[in-house]
Amino acid sequence: QVQLVESGGGLVQAGGSLRLSCAASGRTFNNMGWFRQAPGKEREFVAAIKWSGSGTVYADSVKGRFTISRDNAKNTVYLQMNSLKPEDTAVYYCAASTGYSRTHGYDYWGQGTQVTVSS
Repeated sequence: QVQLVESGGGLVQAGGSLRLSCAASGRTFNNMGWFRQAPGKEREFVAAIKWSGSGTVYADSVKGRFTISRDNAKNTVYLQMNSLKPEDTAVYYCAASTGYSRTHGYDYWGQGTQVTVSS
């Protein structure tokens, strides 16, 4: 049974930092990603990383501020979020894909973790 368990969300002031974690279990994947959904908006892609080898991709809105990384020994993916802005406020979801696209077609999803950035 595949499980993706997120942690690390919370409340932070604008300009601050948070690190999200996602512990994966149950099978191997090709790509791991982070998505977010703000109130009243559609879920959007944030960042993704290949499970093996190199290769990351970011949404333009987070480039230079967010960093996705992984620890294969712990089956865990991280999202380091720096210089946070109020518009980063959303529920953040970890996702796993067995396909080849890093931005679409994710098969498995975590339960989500709330990130709130105050101005």
